[in-house]
Amino acid sequence: MAVNSHRGGYFYGTAAPYRSSEGLSTRQVANSDEIQLRIEPDVDDEITGLRGQVRKMRNVAEEIGTEVKFQKNFLDQLQMTVIKAQAGVKNNMRRLNKSIVQIGSSHIVQVVVFALLCFFVVYIWSKMSRK
Repeated sequence: MAVNSHRGGYFYGTAAPYRSSEGLSTRQVANSDEIQLRIEPDVDDEITGLRGQVRKMRNVAEEIGTEVKFQKNFLDQLQMTVIKAQAGVKNNMRRLNKSIVQIGSSHIVQVVVFALLCFFVVYIWSKMSRK
């Protein structure tokens, strides 16, 4: 138990004068387990100050809640944007792969035609050079 040297009593416990803090005192009612509580006027100012602080804290909590909702909506929109961008990239990759395959196959056809043309020219040149 902590001793209150200023008042000469105890913060907690059953020792007289039942003082819990400045301005607030209790006393036991005769032949009863009830405790009578008396609040001094300077405690009223402290309670009013605490009410003001609680009100401010409630306003801050409400502002935090509003900001959380705003951030959640922003993140949801951002997530939808990213999903749409991923879908667009996927479609563009599919188109690009398709065009590469088409260009690659036509390129192979062009190489084969060029090779056949070269062989034909060499064949004609060889036939002409024998005569």
